[in-house]
Amino acid sequence: MPVIEFFGILTKPLALMVRLFANVMAGHSIILSLTCIIFVTCQIGIGIGATLSTVSVVILIFMNTLELLIAFIQAYVFTMLSAVFIGQAHQEAHS
Repeated sequence: MPVIEFFGILTKPLALMVRLFANVMAGHSIILSLTCIIFVTCQIGIGIGATLSTVSVVILIFMNTLELLIAFIQAYVFTMLSAVFIGQAHQEAHS
């Protein structure tokens, strides 16, 4: 049983780390692809390129705002889960 408990203690921070990293990288990947679309559509031509660039800029601003909101939510969830895991690891004194 101590081996299983030790394994559980090691995997909780690892799960938090992977979850946070994946969410941050997903947001950055989406924003990078939308930024690339702006530059690619500028090369297409004046008519369709300007329209697509404008749409891409609007979507990019929306995605940046959404990623900022998600960053705050991730920080909150990370803090709460860390507090729960630390609380579970802390042993209370017997009376």
